[in-house]
Amino acid sequence: MEKQRRVIALGFFDGVHLGHGALLQAVKEAARWLEAVPCAFTFDRSPTAVITGRDVPLLSTVEDRILLMRQCYGIQEVVVAPFDTMQRMDWEDFVQKYLAEELGVVHVVAGHDFHFGYMGKGNPERLKVKCRELGLGCDIIQKVERDGITISSTYIRDLVAQGEMERAAEFLGHPHILTQPVGRGKGIGHSALGFPTVNLWIPDRVIVPAFGVYATRVWFDGQCRAAVTNVGVRPTVADNDGRVTVEGFILDFQGDLYSHPVRVEFFRRLRGERKFPDLEALAEEIRKDAERTREYFKGV
Repeated sequence: MEKQRRVIALGFFDGVHLGHGALLQAVKEAARWLEAVPCAFTFDRSPTAVITGRDVPLLSTVEDRILLMRQCYGIQEVVVAPFDTMQRMDWEDFVQKYLAEELGVVHVVAGHDFHFGYMGKGNPERLKVKCRELGLGCDIIQKVERDGITISSTYIRDLVAQGEMERAAEFLGHPHILTQPVGRGKGIGHSALGFPTVNLWIPDRVIVPAFGVYATRVWFDGQCRAAVTNVGVRPTVADNDGRVTVEGFILDFQGDLYSHPVRVEFFRRLRGERKFPDLEALAEEIRKDAERTREYFKGV
């Protein structure tokens, strides 16, 4: 990595919510007056999942975290470090040898509860003292609240799992997103239902929103289209394999997007997933969902 002056935010940043945004905004401002590059540091895996051994679903993949930090907060570089390696590093070495010497960091921003280094011995107070010794700037950002609730990935995760996407967006500062390459489906959407679809698979360890139908926006090839997106196992399809899919019926679009990267933004859950008596009944309901989606985006 090219050695240059960097201002860096430290954290995992799952979902890149408004609490994270306070750190990233502080980085952007400090980088401007220090004439340095605004950066963020994150891990390849969930520290909580590794340390506790629990299955903690992620709000976003590494790629989506990077996208959101760049688009929402103007972060130019995102350093993705292996958690296993960082977990074994002495906390003082992390600050001096890794941040200051290897990355050229001149200013550090961290949250009030950030711990780092071997056995989590690094904490905000030690970070401030060490930065002062090294002549580095250091900002510690306190918790951010909304409606009396501390903004956290855990709280937002619960909202997404319940399908409360509008409430989740209030705490995220943006819609919940999923970006994946389009997979090959069974062709039922186009041939039997009359709607072109994009089929995405939810990666391992990434949260599955509540099963149901959502008003979404789909981004692909520089375009943005409204879509009716189903999350679930498609119970009406006779030969469904029980695998969870994200299937978007794109409005006012014809084309094959197989293997293209597509980003889905979830805005509102329109209804739960349910089994229809036949594909004709399902197609009729999708037409109603499409009208509900059009009406929704008229007011957005």
